[in-house]
Amino acid sequence: MAYWLFKSEPATWSWDDQVKKGSVGEEWDGVRNYQARNHMRDMKLGDRGYFYHSVNEKRIVGIVEVMKLAHPDSTDTTGKWACVDVTAVVPFSTPISLDQIKADPKLADMVLVKNSRLSVQPVTVAEWRYINALGGVDA
Repeated sequence: MAYWLFKSEPATWSWDDQVKKGSVGEEWDGVRNYQARNHMRDMKLGDRGYFYHSVNEKRIVGIVEVMKLAHPDSTDTTGKWACVDVTAVVPFSTPISLDQIKADPKLADMVLVKNSRLSVQPVTVAEWRYINALGGVDA
């Protein structure tokens, strides 16, 4: 299993919106960055990822799971963009802010710290376990 981080502007698509979709899940659409698209193409069923509220909140709020492999993005008319479908798994009892992540030496090499603008990014196993512990999540 691989681990990821999915960034979304909460005014556009929030953790609560994701939770409301239930087991049906939702396309992670609208990504227009080649590196982020390629990350989604690399995802496998059952991979897990952090749901990150960007813009004003800048914090990890929950965990999602990949439930459908990369396929054409329904919001793309050019045919060059792909997305996966994800479903909500568990919220963080204690959301983890970007400031916390940046201040923690154990997370200094995290992609979120080095390339915070990338909307879909990998997370290492060590980062996954550590952040889950900080957030009070056993996933």
